[in-house]
Amino acid sequence: MSRLREIYKSKVAPALQEKFGYKNLMAVPRMEKIVVSMGVGKAVADKKFLASAIKDLTVISAQKPLVCKAKKSVSNFKVRTGYETGLKVTLRKERMFEFMDRLINLAIPRIKDFRGLNAKSFDGRGNYSMGMVEQSVFPEIDPSKVESQQGMNITFVTTAKTDAEGREMLHLFGMPFKEL
Repeated sequence: MSRLREIYKSKVAPALQEKFGYKNLMAVPRMEKIVVSMGVGKAVADKKFLASAIKDLTVISAQKPLVCKAKKSVSNFKVRTGYETGLKVTLRKERMFEFMDRLINLAIPRIKDFRGLNAKSFDGRGNYSMGMVEQSVFPEIDPSKVESQQGMNITFVTTAKTDAEGREMLHLFGMPFKEL
């Protein structure tokens, strides 16, 4: 069992139950999944960028990503319907907790000039989204072997009903939010 799952059962769930007054332990919000996505627009011009991004995202998430294709043609971006322009990975259960542990304890502290995560990036239903400028902050990635810097979006999907519940749960897990 992963370290964060133990923390959830022993500390996070009881603290949320006490703070928000849940009568049943099953009503306490929990993590449902984490979605990591990359937009690889450079892949339109050269396929090696897509292969490099697939390799990096596979190493980061420990799961093979799904290649997403363009749904519409956009002439300004030189993209046609069916071009491979993105990647995504949906992490659940143990892989989700392992990724979250590495993100909070290893990757986020390695970000240059980090002053905390934006606490306003919730969607109104307790889900949180954040962006990373480069993939080399993860310890699995060797910065000398990175061909091009690639950003990624990370979405934490929870069963929380409100932003306050989701924020409190992620804060108890150790997410370093800026003070509001």
